[in-house]
Amino acid sequence: MGDEKERVKGGHFEFGRNWGRFLKILNRERILEAEKSLKEMLGIENLNCKNFLDIGSGSGLFSLAARKLGAKVHSFDYDSLCVACTKELKRRYFPDDKNWIIERGDILSWPYLSGLGEYDIVYSWGVLHHTGNMWKALENVVPLVRAGGRLFISIYNDQGLLSQFWKLIKKTYNHSPKLLKIIMILGVGAFLQTGAAFIRILRGQNPLPFKSWADKKKSRGMSVWHDLVDWVGGYPFEVAKPEEIFDFYRMRGFTLMKLKTCAWGLGCNEYVFIRKREGK
Repeated sequence: MGDEKERVKGGHFEFGRNWGRFLKILNRERILEAEKSLKEMLGIENLNCKNFLDIGSGSGLFSLAARKLGAKVHSFDYDSLCVACTKELKRRYFPDDKNWIIERGDILSWPYLSGLGEYDIVYSWGVLHHTGNMWKALENVVPLVRAGGRLFISIYNDQGLLSQFWKLIKKTYNHSPKLLKIIMILGVGAFLQTGAAFIRILRGQNPLPFKSWADKKKSRGMSVWHDLVDWVGGYPFEVAKPEEIFDFYRMRGFTLMKLKTCAWGLGCNEYVFIRKREGK
């Protein structure tokens, strides 16, 4: 636990505190949206007889969704408060379930990862770019995916200088007093909504109503406010262009099954890869 406290002191965002508050508003509708998101991206109707690894389980919502879809789930997170959130969801929906394992673990620790084995589905949404060593984390994921298995990750889009601006915002947030943090969150939220409307005007569209950044967040069963806090505070912060992620995994024996980008905009690009079987 000592290393976790040191990371927080060093400016790392405490994701678990944010997701603990999210659990207070979690309901059936949000869970169904999370299930829908998994089914659409993975191209499946259920996860029966599949092993599902959730790297950086956060609130535990997508571990819960995978379990409800029939998977045998293994969840881990570096943040002990996120581990507690995931355990709370198991307590609510799958108490004493032997097919859902939850523990604290570090994607950057190979001694820990080496004991996990291989999985049909490896899932890590919006996590690996917050580790402080994204490319090592992306590398460490590779042997966890079974031959023929699927890797579903999301990584922040590289916006060049704008990404450097956001990195500064995040770093500042984590060294600021509580009142300034609230002001920063509200300011960024207003900026994102205004930006979405402005883009529609440039396209010759009616700025209201519009499918905003907030609407996109709702589509995964998440909370706009808690995702906004996560976005503003999420530090460390690394980014990658879609072609960089594609080339990285192609060189390691993966083929791209599905890609959902945020175009040139703010947010994450989502990838589903399939690990090639030997001889194919």
